[in-house]
Amino acid sequence: MIFSPLVLYALIAAIAASIVSGVIGSYVVVKRIAFISGSIAHSVLGGMGFCLWLERSRSVTWISPIHGALVAALLSAMIIGWVRLRYREREDSIIACVWSVGMATGIIFISQTPGFNVELTNYLIGNILWVSTKDLIVLVTLNIVVLTIVFCLHNKLLALSFDEEHAKLQGIQTDKLYFLLLALIAITVVLLVQVVGIVLVITMLTIPPAIANLISGRLSHIMILAAILNIFFCISGIIIAYGLDWPTGGTIALLTGVTYLLMTAVRHSKKTMT
Repeated sequence: MIFSPLVLYALIAAIAASIVSGVIGSYVVVKRIAFISGSIAHSVLGGMGFCLWLERSRSVTWISPIHGALVAALLSAMIIGWVRLRYREREDSIIACVWSVGMATGIIFISQTPGFNVELTNYLIGNILWVSTKDLIVLVTLNIVVLTIVFCLHNKLLALSFDEEHAKLQGIQTDKLYFLLLALIAITVVLLVQVVGIVLVITMLTIPPAIANLISGRLSHIMILAAILNIFFCISGIIIAYGLDWPTGGTIALLTGVTYLLMTAVRHSKKTMT
């Protein structure tokens, strides 16, 4: 099984997505903006639906749904950041609006697209066994871009995540940095769409870092542990799904969620006993 091209591609995609989601997800968990990733993930349906509509109705073959997902994710992230910083509105209201508009746009374009959209279904619920060579190139390239930016700006992103006001006093341009963080989240969301689908993106981006945070309070340790946990959950999920003929995205998400619940229960019982 492990030497099957489909499984090999799936494992490479899973590792690429796991590393970057572990790193970016740690910032998300520490800054407590987990639902932004959910909003961006659901808003990419608009970009995907538009690209499928162009392909099927207007014969535009050079563009793919993943390109539309990337544009929609970045646009959604910038809208959330711009409204929050310029008008100081509540983030939860902005998130809900972006979420709704993105989903609604996608649904409209999908309804106007001829044929049964198997491709879109795979993006919605996740089918990592469907990853192609072209998808892998995009995944690895985005992975390198995100990790390079994080490596260069980690200290500033750390300051932004833990204490934004103190970061301003240090002379850090927090507004620009916040936009950058949202852009990194958007790119990571697109990476994860390939693995677990739109519906389950928030699983890989938030739960493994949350599990890691139960083990360690140091951000660098959380990032490393989260990446390792993501890889473990993805590989285990792929193997289980392949053997039982289950959907890969749902299997990975179920395994991740159950592990977090068990670890939380164990941690709580230990505190109760002491």
